[in-house]
Amino acid sequence: MPLKPPVVIESDRLLIRLVEETDLTHLLVINGDDEVTRYLPYATWQSPADGAAWFKRIEALHATGNGLQFVVLEKSAGNIVATCLLFRYDEQSARAELGYVLGREYWGRGVMHEALTSLITYAFDAYALRRLEAEVNPDNGSSNRLLQKLGFTQEGLLRKRWFGKGSAHDTNIYGLLRDEWPRPS
Repeated sequence: MPLKPPVVIESDRLLIRLVEETDLTHLLVINGDDEVTRYLPYATWQSPADGAAWFKRIEALHATGNGLQFVVLEKSAGNIVATCLLFRYDEQSARAELGYVLGREYWGRGVMHEALTSLITYAFDAYALRRLEAEVNPDNGSSNRLLQKLGFTQEGLLRKRWFGKGSAHDTNIYGLLRDEWPRPS
């Protein structure tokens, strides 16, 4: 059974919902920042056309049922502050991969920890996932620490796993099992 999108996932400060085409202007600010995309395997967005091409790929992903792309909004102001993604869903193995991007203005505020805590809880409960995975550039200390704080275990190093921005990059592979998830109180 494909991943079915939730209406909205909510935490204390945040709302998490499926991305919409009208979000692209706001996402250009996040994905158009070289520091934000520094460790990601894709190019920094340069124009609205980059966002439109990305959105077309996301629509195709949604159509397969193998992934869901979300935006994260501040409840108080309604600003889009981040994106997060469940993808590479494997129903038979009950696993999926987790991805995320946080706007630079919100770094160091616990926003992504809060968003991912809500999304992970939802993913384990609603989709009966057994396992979540994430890949992170070893040089991205903040992202590596975030996953560890969330309870993920670093399971290895995948050498020259990603190719982007003109060169191949290693990635740390992380895994989190449903039975290990330290459910928030």
